[in-house]
Amino acid sequence: MLKSFVVFPFAAVLSVSAQAASLPGDSASGKKLYEANCMSCHKDDVHTRKDHTVKNLKGLTEQIHNCEHMTDIKLGKNQVNDLVKYLNDTYYKFK
Repeated sequence: MLKSFVVFPFAAVLSVSAQAASLPGDSASGKKLYEANCMSCHKDDVHTRKDHTVKNLKGLTEQIHNCEHMTDIKLGKNQVNDLVKYLNDTYYKFK
């Protein structure tokens, strides 16, 4: 019985890590894109405030597309994936 208590938390950690790892994109590239294109409008507090409007991965992706339109920055699919991965890994932690 003791073994199941030890294995369960370990399995839960692996599950969360596997979900985060399965998100497409490269977080390091996303960070560079964010620093080059987004920080002129956004600081860290936009992602950490309690009343942020982004509630899930779909909403995060939509917000990135909204920012594209508002700034006339054109991002490819891979770049959007990189930004989503970076922002989610760093701030949101959506599954």
